Amino acid sequence: MRDTVRTTSGVVWRYVRSAPGTYLWLTVLFVTTVIAHRVAPDQLTHILQNRSTNLRHLLHNPLPSLFRSAFWIDGNGWFLYAIVFTLIHAPVERWLGTARWVAVVVIAHVTATYISQGILLWAIDSGRAPQSDLAVIDIGVSYGLAGVAGILVYRIARRWRWLYGGALAVVCLTPIVWPLVHGTHFTFTDIGHLCAAIVGLACYPITRIGRRRTRVVGDLPPVSPLLVEHMTTEPALPPVSPHLLERMPAPAVTSPARRRRIMGIHDRLRQPHLRRGGPVGPDVVG
Repeated sequence: MRDTVRTTSGVVWRYVRSAPGTYLWLTVLFVTTVIAHRVAPDQLTHILQNRSTNLRHLLHNPLPSLFRSAFWIDGNGWFLYAIVFTLIHAPVERWLGTARWVAVVVIAHVTATYISQGILLWAIDSGRAPQSDLAVIDIGVSYGLAGVAGILVYRIARRWRWLYGGALAVVCLTPIVWPLVHGTHFTFTDIGHLCAAIVGLACYPITRIGRRRTRVVGDLPPVSPLLVEHMTTEPALPPVSPHLLERMPAPAVTSPARRRRIMGIHDRLRQPHLRRGGPVGPDVVG
């Protein structure tokens, strides 16, 4: 039993270490969720409003509000987020690395926030939304999650990719299409989720950054050492009698370079005979 627990805990710990950003983020969310459960409701509303990416904060203090809003949820559903983070964030971080995973999260979070709040501003100006929505509470990790879910499409095997992409489209489009069919209005967060998923799909070039192409080299069959020695050494010429060399007329060569080449051939013809020892008699020459 102890060995099973030790093995299981080791596997879980290695998986957590393989996606440090995901579980560090999840740990911060756990802390803020505990805080949200321990404070009074009106105090929690005040905390979330100060950390919201609403129109007022985006206009006067955009960077702190964008950063702080990503570490708070409404106080419920942390365990559900833990499951979703493990299924979506962790595989993408292990695939892309922490730096590129953070880039996708930030791009999706910022882009979806500004697009959704821009649509809300248009609705306020046109009278379709009340003025109080200028300070609406807009927090959470859902935009970054939707963006990472979008880029995860490129990690899914090709035969399952269309099924996953279709399910993602249904999840993002249903909250927008359903109210239109029934004559009601969708929320700006619904637009934000759809935009974040599209941004995640558009982040495909990030998956190609730093990717190395491995050259596949086939193994060659073994070669005999005798063949290697024969290929690397200069082939020896057959021995020739010096009497035959004396009978050969001297070449009439005018070019010094050509004469040197011919004399080199003569020297090579002599060397095997000298190495093998003993003169070759006239009877061999014939």
